[in-house]
Amino acid sequence: MTTSGTTSGTTPRDRARARTMQEITRIGRQHLATDGAAALSLRAVARDLGVVSSAVYRYVKSRDELLTLLLVDGYDELGDEVDAAVAAVPADDHRAQLFAIARTVRAWALREPATYALLFGSPVPGYQAPGERTTGPGTRVIRALIAVWENAWRAGRVELPANAPVTPAVAADVERIRAEFGLSAPPELVARGVLAWTALFGSVSFEVFGQYGPDTFTDTEAVFEHQVALLADLAGLVDPPG
Repeated sequence: MTTSGTTSGTTPRDRARARTMQEITRIGRQHLATDGAAALSLRAVARDLGVVSSAVYRYVKSRDELLTLLLVDGYDELGDEVDAAVAAVPADDHRAQLFAIARTVRAWALREPATYALLFGSPVPGYQAPGERTTGPGTRVIRALIAVWENAWRAGRVELPANAPVTPAVAADVERIRAEFGLSAPPELVARGVLAWTALFGSVSFEVFGQYGPDTFTDTEAVFEHQVALLADLAGLVDPPG
């Protein structure tokens, strides 16, 4: 669980509220793991918090708001871990940065499968995440990946095959993405980066949700490492000089 609800430099009332919100989030994630997103109940959270249900509604007004709270907490926790992993890698080793991001996503997903499922699994029936609260936290990992592609391109550390054009059917969307993020990376790299992003989460999801089956691979970590290496090659990321 993230520690974004810091209590320093605030009034005692603010600190007490922040501590209560942290407890609600912690208990909510416990219930997410044991009961699933569809069965989340504020009454159950209140019971474990040791208060009457009406007291919880002063902090979280509905089950949907609790789900949003857990979404943002999960996105930020994963984003914080990804940012720390990237920061620990040399700035000129873009291939290693990709591996750091991928390994961190996988490790977090395997450690927090219920929260991963809430973030990247099937939609919760009857719930629509509010974009104004979840889009920023929810795009932190893809923004970290985009920074890898862009910085590698700017540093001249990308080697793409000559026959890697973007098809006309998706060219307009790729150009929109380039404009939205202010990228200098060419359309060919952006399109391959999108594929690497979706393939990364597809690989993680297959493992988290048990899609491989018991007789497919004996070492899923080795398979994952091989897959990430292929994605790095796909994006044309090369090792730093020397």
